[in-house]
Amino acid sequence: MKIKKGDSVMVIAGKDKGKTGTVSRALPKTEQVVIEGVNVATKHQKNRRVRSQGQIIEIERPIHVSNVALAVDGKPSRVGYQVSEGTKERIAKKTGKTV
Repeated sequence: MKIKKGDSVMVIAGKDKGKTGTVSRALPKTEQVVIEGVNVATKHQKNRRVRSQGQIIEIERPIHVSNVALAVDGKPSRVGYQVSEGTKERIAKKTGKTV
């Protein structure tokens, strides 16, 4: 998976198309990522104790990695790899900058 935790990404497909955010969690087994402020769902939570209240919580749900692209200078770009001086580093295909 070419998108890692902490990357700045842009959603390129789905209901949140055009939104940007940083990856808070990467799930490589299912090829999904959780992005801050994107794909937010509401969850109704029951009260746990006798005299407490239930509440509605907003949760960021995972989105498939094929629906996001790395954001470089505010524009989406694909990710590639380049080996230089014996180290493998990620580069943005659009600009050629290292990520």
